[in-house]
Amino acid sequence: MQAGWDDFRLVKAVADRHGLTGAAESLGIDHSTAFRRLGAIEKSLGVCLFERHRSGYKATAAGQAMIDVAARMEADIDGFARAIVGQSDAMVGELRITAPTSFANTFLMPILADFSRRYPAMRLELIFAEETLNLSRRDADVALRASRGPDETLVGRRLTGIGWALYGAAGRSFGPLAEEDWVGLTEGVAGGLFTQFIRQRTAPERVVLCLNGVAGLREAVASGIGIGPLPCVEGDGDSRLQRLGGLEPELDRDLWLLTHQDLRRSARVRAFMDHMAAAMLPLRPLFEGRAVSP
Repeated sequence: MQAGWDDFRLVKAVADRHGLTGAAESLGIDHSTAFRRLGAIEKSLGVCLFERHRSGYKATAAGQAMIDVAARMEADIDGFARAIVGQSDAMVGELRITAPTSFANTFLMPILADFSRRYPAMRLELIFAEETLNLSRRDADVALRASRGPDETLVGRRLTGIGWALYGAAGRSFGPLAEEDWVGLTEGVAGGLFTQFIRQRTAPERVVLCLNGVAGLREAVASGIGIGPLPCVEGDGDSRLQRLGGLEPELDRDLWLLTHQDLRRSARVRAFMDHMAAAMLPLRPLFEGRAVSP
């Protein structure tokens, strides 16, 4: 039996997710089906593709060779799909957008609603994720990302700066901030930038809660668990919060709207990027922290 694309895709999924359970979930099949298919592939090829360990599946030399082929096939397929979409001038079909979860409750929904009214034949798929999705694989067509510079493989526009400041629960009085309880983002967010920021301002024992996302951080501060840094677009627009000082330049980020270079000529992508850029202009003072005085 000659291995087909579905066989290569299963083997790569097992490697990517270190086992059958994650591979099955990613491919939309059940565990028993994945188990049978992998066994059938190994039997037909006459080789063992994975060593089974308690820590997960580890590819053998034959398995790695198949994974490498699968990666090249996947890249070619993704490239073909991007090229087709990039050549399309039709304002119909699907557009996949990814954005941080916190944007759901701030500014994004009204902008998407207006875009949908203008282009009713288009269907939007919105993926909220804190992790960075892969635009080369078309996990999404366009991405809203807060960063200090986009990946060199991507193209797009800087929409606005993002100012940050310290916030606490509204209606409370605060003493020296170093003596207050703090909440912050985990070490894995932004390379530990926010962890370092807090370490420079208070003792480790004053940090009572760490989270992996801004939306949860806002709720923690508003609930009075502790004070903490927030983007001004999150903090200044929430009546449950009060700003505790000026802007913190070392936390500044830019908001980028990005796409893969193969998609930059797509009519759907161009229309969405133009729409977002125009809609963001009046929102810049809020994002940059200039809408209110501390």
